[in-house]
Amino acid sequence: MGRPIGAATITRRSLLRSAAGAGAVLAGGAVPAWARLPAATAGLRQPDSRPFPHLPAGTPSLPQIKHIVVLMMENQSFDGVLGMVPHQVVGRGYVDGLTVRRGRVVNSQPDGRGHRLHARGFASPCQLGSVPNQDWNASHIAYANGRMDGFVKASGPIAMRVWDRSYLPFTYALAEQFPIGQRYFCSTLCQTYPNRRFFFCGTASGLIATDAITFKTPAANGTIFDRLDAHGISWINYFQNLPSLAIVPGAGSHARLKKFDSFYSDVAAGKLPQFSFLDPNYNTTSEEDPQNIQVGEDFVARVTHALLNSPNWKHTALFITYDEHGGYYDHVPPPRAIRPDSIAPKLAPNDVPGAYDRYGFRVPLIVVSPWARAQYVSNVVQDHTSLAAFIERKWNLPAMTFRDANADPMTDYFDFRQPAFARPPRLPAGPPLGPGLAKCRAQDLSSPLPSTPNDGASDVSRYLRAQ
Repeated sequence: MGRPIGAATITRRSLLRSAAGAGAVLAGGAVPAWARLPAATAGLRQPDSRPFPHLPAGTPSLPQIKHIVVLMMENQSFDGVLGMVPHQVVGRGYVDGLTVRRGRVVNSQPDGRGHRLHARGFASPCQLGSVPNQDWNASHIAYANGRMDGFVKASGPIAMRVWDRSYLPFTYALAEQFPIGQRYFCSTLCQTYPNRRFFFCGTASGLIATDAITFKTPAANGTIFDRLDAHGISWINYFQNLPSLAIVPGAGSHARLKKFDSFYSDVAAGKLPQFSFLDPNYNTTSEEDPQNIQVGEDFVARVTHALLNSPNWKHTALFITYDEHGGYYDHVPPPRAIRPDSIAPKLAPNDVPGAYDRYGFRVPLIVVSPWARAQYVSNVVQDHTSLAAFIERKWNLPAMTFRDANADPMTDYFDFRQPAFARPPRLPAGPPLGPGLAKCRAQDLSSPLPSTPNDGASDVSRYLRAQ
């Protein structure tokens, strides 16, 4: 998650805890009247319109998919996670990742002293803390009016570090088999809370930072969860330590919140709801710095294997993505985007001018489903509101804002004529944590580690006992 601006003593975890403890998940409050329509809306689908206007809201489509699961990790860019896929995964040379010549990555950034810093691999799976930076100003500095040459200026050399298959063997195994979105962008050039709210609400409602303002800012036109509830569509937010939907006042009820052990038992029993949103542990498994990225990799592997072996597998679509880029380098300039509404970003005097009229940077997107197109790569421009658009299309739900109403609904990742993965492919387990932890220790780096078996604690304890 992004770091709060001007609130160094407040952590995103303490903010979420205070909100949840105060009943923020259930908080009501009057929803403000719909904002003025933005200019140039002719020909666009309107908020509150349905994908299939001739059918009642709540009418299901896509009968092959009965369970939608979204796992949203944290703070990694497309190039940072999948940039080496074209060079390390057979048959994926056409993926738009990093450029390698004579065994060396040539993507680089100016360092401000007349030199260029090339992208290069991490020396261990442990990240530094508090860098790189992805707040509103840093993201706009990195974007540099489309030149994409400000990442080092915004965050220092750490912005140019990337992962590869040696650290992310499970993610690369997924990328070898399942579809990748290589034009999937986060929704706005800033931090976690605004980007997650774009998925939940279709808009950030003026927010540009991960700070406490979110708990006093209702959704401009309701949430995707409101629409599911209105039409009797079952959903659950499974969370490891904190439910991120708490960042939106009134986003759900405690009846829709379950600790993560329930996800594994529900999956094994074939009792998944129609929609599931998965929250990792924001201390250990979300992959945000300073975490050990292999702990998050192991978590992704456990979630995916649970679904592959579930009675619900034959009708499931799992979307694995990240909320924003975390300050790490990506080489593809984010394109223009439809403004969601007339609510402008709440900028301070020292903030870089801007609006919600451009996507944020690319983030990884992998779609796992029996109906997924094998080895497909999507070039369709999409963002987090495309996830909402897929849900809306599945159940013909009214759109929240102009952004999700006109977002691509992500059906290109599927071939509904024949399931390519009716029999799930053989995939590795998550990486053993011991070798990576040894590399972290050699660098004098440490990361917070899991404390429960389902978070990978058993692997950690085995390694620590062997020291």
